Amino acid sequence: MSEPTLTVLALLALAGLVAGYVDAVVGGGGLIQLPALLLGLPGASPVEVLATNKLGSICGTSVSSITYYRRVRPDPRTFLPLMGFAFTGSVLGAFVASHIPRSAFDPIVLVVLVLVGTYIVVKPDLGDETTLRFGGHRHTLMAVLTGLGVGFYDGALGPGTGSFFVFLLVGLLGYNFLEASAKARLANWATNLAALCVFVPQGAVLWHVGLTLGAANLVGGYLGARTAIARGAGFVRAFFIVVVAGFAVRIGGGVVGLW
Repeated sequence: MSEPTLTVLALLALAGLVAGYVDAVVGGGGLIQLPALLLGLPGASPVEVLATNKLGSICGTSVSSITYYRRVRPDPRTFLPLMGFAFTGSVLGAFVASHIPRSAFDPIVLVVLVLVGTYIVVKPDLGDETTLRFGGHRHTLMAVLTGLGVGFYDGALGPGTGSFFVFLLVGLLGYNFLEASAKARLANWATNLAALCVFVPQGAVLWHVGLTLGAANLVGGYLGARTAIARGAGFVRAFFIVVVAGFAVRIGGGVVGLW
């Protein structure tokens, strides 16, 4: 693969900045960052693109996770099992990714996104306040299942992982959007780390591109987390609807193209 020009690196950095911001608020930064890498690195293999994307993403999720943790103080009863099993699920997903055609995922993901977006819109009070739906071991079990399921999806495919974490933490466990976003960042950091544990030994990471992307993603992640904390759950909810709608349109376009 030929070395990217300074112009390409600058454009990738801009994409990383925006992706980091979006990811820190509600997830879904991969919708911006992955296509940018595919366009900017036409000679790179799919695994190199995925691995480099994960390196950039983990920089943003690291700073946004720290920012959320310091200011929101998420419940460790949820985020610790969520992170642990998200890591496990992501590793399992990464191992089976090569055996599952992407075309099999897109229609399913599109249906889920439409249902998620519709559910949030028709329930305007959902996620305004934290009202936990489970207690004790049942709460921990729901966090474990959420981490394992979404983590597996991230390892196998990836885009929109943070948004799925946010939705399940709000709709299933009962957190408000701000608290859900804080926990989602921690879990997403764990899934990014798991993927890198698979990709780095394979030599798949393009380090100079990934670190450039990561520096910009880090700035975007910090700004996004600070904005979400300052604006509150209502802002995160509105941002979530916009991102899910954009994700549905993008995936829907691909599904229509297949038909």
